[in-house]
Amino acid sequence: MVDTKVVETSSSSPLHVVVFPWLAFGHMIPFLELSKRLAQHGLAVTFVSTPRNAARLGAVPPELSAHIRIAKLELPVVEGLPEGAESTADVSQEKVELLKKAFDGLAVPFTNLVANHDCCFSRKPDWIILDFAHSWVWPIAEEHKIACAMLLIYPVAMMAFAGPKHENEAHPRTTTEDYMVPPPWIPFPSTLAYRRHGAEWMAGAFRPNASGVSDADRFWQVHRPSCRLVIHRSCPEAEPRLFELTTELFAKPVMPAGLLLPDDVVDDEDAPVNGVASHDQPFLSTMQWLDAQPRRSVLYVALGSEAPVTAAHVRELARGLELSGVRFLWALRRPAGLLPDDGFEARVAGCGVVRGGWVPQVRVLAHAAVGAFLTHCGWGSTVEGLFRFGHPLVMLPFIVDQGLVARAMAERGVGVEVPRNDDGSFSGEDVAAAVRQVMEGEALARNARELQKVVGDRVRQEQYIDELVENLQRYK
Repeated sequence: MVDTKVVETSSSSPLHVVVFPWLAFGHMIPFLELSKRLAQHGLAVTFVSTPRNAARLGAVPPELSAHIRIAKLELPVVEGLPEGAESTADVSQEKVELLKKAFDGLAVPFTNLVANHDCCFSRKPDWIILDFAHSWVWPIAEEHKIACAMLLIYPVAMMAFAGPKHENEAHPRTTTEDYMVPPPWIPFPSTLAYRRHGAEWMAGAFRPNASGVSDADRFWQVHRPSCRLVIHRSCPEAEPRLFELTTELFAKPVMPAGLLLPDDVVDDEDAPVNGVASHDQPFLSTMQWLDAQPRRSVLYVALGSEAPVTAAHVRELARGLELSGVRFLWALRRPAGLLPDDGFEARVAGCGVVRGGWVPQVRVLAHAAVGAFLTHCGWGSTVEGLFRFGHPLVMLPFIVDQGLVARAMAERGVGVEVPRNDDGSFSGEDVAAAVRQVMEGEALARNARELQKVVGDRVRQEQYIDELVENLQRYK
């Protein structure tokens, strides 16, 4: 395991790596965690983002400050994008396309950053590690002869399902139903398919949006010669067979970075007070409520910051939690219209807590009272809840990779998916049934803990970073 002191690489001149994530915290946080791991190995890292996002991500640890530099690029104004919006957390789902359009406007300032490396960088970058959205970075990197790697914070399953461009051209998917079955390039029995509501979202990812470029076309830049490596926030223990398959499909190395888990349970850079961030003391009463609950008796409920949750979803989820009769802590984002009915909190008082403000998710998941996790099955939440803490899952997927993750985890016997109608709606009765099945299911809990022991092995996770650094040296 890498110590907190900086480890020098074998090279006399450590690599300089530019790390540039898409403007979503589910992307920026693991990209920053990778930056810290690379810096621990002695690499020089320049982390690129926008000013507001850089401020919200917090300070670089002092022991790594000599190795990590933050470069801030001003996001251009785009009509229809709210003032000050710099991440997907700042906009509604339908305006994410406009955020991508603004993001594409960073091409010129990023070119200037790379071209003027004598004044902007200590030296020319050896690598640019970028995200799926950066279709305009590749020609910049090629002009300046800089190697690129794509870091995908989604599971490898998403890459396998999307498939390479030539396979999509040979086997075009023209209907929603085409995304509801495993693609023909998967050579073994597989759960790689969406239910209808997820399939409709996935079909949309292959169509141009308000930015003028489809998400699929952004991703397919991976075929460019300048993309030397594809790196995933995953590992073979979490996703058997898929690293080998995608390496063959895309004809380039697809390798794990591991789960990129922090060494402790702190969610942010603020010093905790009694396990609670100093800027949010009101959460202290919620932690005290958790402290009073029996071991593994509480269901933690959180659907992430970006799932397209409607008022109807909230209403049926509340009804299901009440019907289930289990103890729960619900981290509920509360924009206008997304509230349970007025009497809900009074009816569940003592049994359930609804928290509308900031919730330190990792600390909650680490608490001994928590026994299961009701989640949208975003990969980051799955990594935290299941692979880090061994909690079985009640699964309520919406978009992106979530449907693929839910089906894979159900197959591995570590979670139960809430049944959905074709339009994505669900009933409180079905929520209650899934919750009771998970909270009372000894086999599910045992399977989740056993999987956590295998996937969450810290020594092996650190070896993935060691191997990644070696490959960055080899393929530069």
